[in-house]
Amino acid sequence: MTASLQIKNDIYYIVINTYDKDGKRKPKWISSGLAVKGNKKRAEQMMREKLREYEAKENLVYSDMLFSDAIRQWLKDSAARMDSVTLQGNEHLAKVQLLPYFDNLKIKLVDVNRRVLQAYFDEKSKSGRIDGKGGLSPQSVRLHKNILFQTLKEAVRDGIIPNNPCEQVTLPKMQRYESKYYSMEQLNTLLEVIKDEPLYPLIKLTSVYGLRRSEVLGLKWDSVDFENGTLTIKHTVTKVIEVVEKDKTKNAASHRSFPLMPEIRKMLLDLKEQDKVNRKLFGREYTANDYILKWDDGRPFAPDYVTRRFRVLLEKNDLPHIRFHELRHSCASFLINMGFSLKDVQEWLGHSDIRMTANIYSHIDVSRKKSMADMLSSRLAEKT
Repeated sequence: MTASLQIKNDIYYIVINTYDKDGKRKPKWISSGLAVKGNKKRAEQMMREKLREYEAKENLVYSDMLFSDAIRQWLKDSAARMDSVTLQGNEHLAKVQLLPYFDNLKIKLVDVNRRVLQAYFDEKSKSGRIDGKGGLSPQSVRLHKNILFQTLKEAVRDGIIPNNPCEQVTLPKMQRYESKYYSMEQLNTLLEVIKDEPLYPLIKLTSVYGLRRSEVLGLKWDSVDFENGTLTIKHTVTKVIEVVEKDKTKNAASHRSFPLMPEIRKMLLDLKEQDKVNRKLFGREYTANDYILKWDDGRPFAPDYVTRRFRVLLEKNDLPHIRFHELRHSCASFLINMGFSLKDVQEWLGHSDIRMTANIYSHIDVSRKKSMADMLSSRLAEKT
């Protein structure tokens, strides 16, 4: 394939010599939009780029696959490479959001361009919620982009399209979420008013160790070493659509051990003894497992039940609303305001990167900053 520059009406035109299936030359004229005077080098550069683009297209594999079917194919092909939680999330998102939109659009994979994708993201940002209450968050939109980007990336590798148009889209800016958290007094009040609640041990452990919901629900008796006085995080329980039990943590840093505090040790020993009683009491009706936190008949607490019940407990006792996950933030705020470093907090919470710890929690160190300000003020006053 060859190309040349031609001049028409004082404008450079790029002429690319393409050929039909019978080998007959079919020159394609493309306006560069550049005036002849002073633009020859720019026009030549544009010609070389256009020539590479057309040569790439000439080598593409013909496909009339619909874009929605390409998404389905990518989900199928990538299933073995994903963990079950990620796979559930991607399949659910595709089923309720991506596939209905692109099935209805009936656009072919080869016809997807930046404008098509941008229209999708703009619509979802404005009115993408399933409940009809507005648009999706910037974070949710990025989950959509990941599936579309990976689908198109696969198509580039397979030689169906020349480049990935998802690289050029514009997404809404991420919004910083200001986490809420309890003071020590508020947390003590919460623990006092729910001491007879079945979820009390779960909420206590979450608050003391700053655990993720998946981590506290995944605690098994092999996580506790009473002899050496440690509690180790090594199992998780998560739910997207279905409950997923895993004998591994979110990341390597999440696999961590804590010292057993005296009151936690006693609480766990009491739970272990009660579990023995419950197994005898329920007999064949008991759901046998090694989980620590569960109903009397052995059924583990469901992740979504924990979240719902926690919200009800706060409302019932007129306590400020926080999300269950913000018990973890509360633990972090206690540690920081007691003088522990971000590195200490990172290791306690199991963050893989200290930048994550800094981004989430750097704004809560209010009392220490107040102390720093007071000391600076007093020193400056001494000099005046």
